Order: sequence, then C-alpha cells, then structure tokens
Amino acid sequence: MTPLRTLTAIIFGFAFSLITFAAFYVRGDLGSVFRYLGARGDARRLEAAGGTLEQLAAAQAQVHALADAAADPDFAVRMLPLCLLLGVLTGYAVWRLFGSRAGRAEATDVQERMLLRLAYRRGGRFSLEDVAASSPLTEVQAVQVVQRMKEAGRLRDAGSGLYELV
Repeated sequence: MTPLRTLTAIIFGFAFSLITFAAFYVRGDLGSVFRYLGARGDARRLEAAGGTLEQLAAAQAQVHALADAAADPDFAVRMLPLCLLLGVLTGYAVWRLFGSRAGRAEATDVQERMLLRLAYRRGGRFSLEDVAASSPLTEVQAVQVVQRMKEAGRLRDAGSGLYELV
C-alpha cells in the first residue's frame, strides 16, 4: 500500500503543479484561451475551404496575436516556485488522506458495539443472561467484552449480576 500511496501522491502533486503553472501562464483568463482556440479553428476551416493566401495569412496573424495576448510566459516562470510548492503541499495532503489506519484513533470493537447497543436498549443496565439471549455473542465472548470494558472504565458492576454503563 505504501508504494502505491506514495506514487499516487507524487502523480497528484505533479499534476497539480502543472495545472497551476498553466493557470499562471494564461493569468487565469480562460476567455482569452477560448478566443485563441476559436480563431485557430476558424483558420483551419478557412484553409480546408480553400481560402486565398491573403485570407490565410490574415487568419494566422490573428491567431498569433491572440496567442501572444493570452500567454504570459515570464509571469509563469516567476511563479514556478509557487507552483512547485502547491504541488508538494497537495501531494502531501493526498498522502495523508490515503494514509494507513495505524496512526488513527482505534475504532471500537464490533463485540463492544453489540454490547453497547444492548445496554442502550435496556436503559444502560444489563446482565450476562441478557447478552446471551439478545445478541449473537456467546457467554464466553460476553464475559471477555465485559471484562475489557470494565478495565477501560466504561462499565461498572451494579451488583447481583447486573452491569451498568458509566
């Protein structure tokens, strides 16, 4: 899992760096990018339709003018360290997001949850006979779970075989 997790984080961080670089390259102005793409499509359609050389030259000049207006490579290069920093931070966030459960708080045991549900249904008090009759736990399992919960301070002995939630 760790090599896959690391590879995913690296790929995601690198992709995010490229996306931010592209956004800085056009200064975040997607309208100018779409105008450029539209003009380039018009120039290709004009060429396919058999336009004159003057028309093709004018269309290409318009495409080049829109490309120069849309792009700012100097600004993008100046922002490259920021792009890389954002990529590293994003990669780290992905790496943490898909981290192992070893460092996380431990979830309650399934048997403990069964016992807690039974206790809540019974008003917070139950006996081992109630557990054996109302849950899939065996008597041995019920005793083990009750002992663990008593040691953890989540249950107390109420006397006469009854246990109470703390």
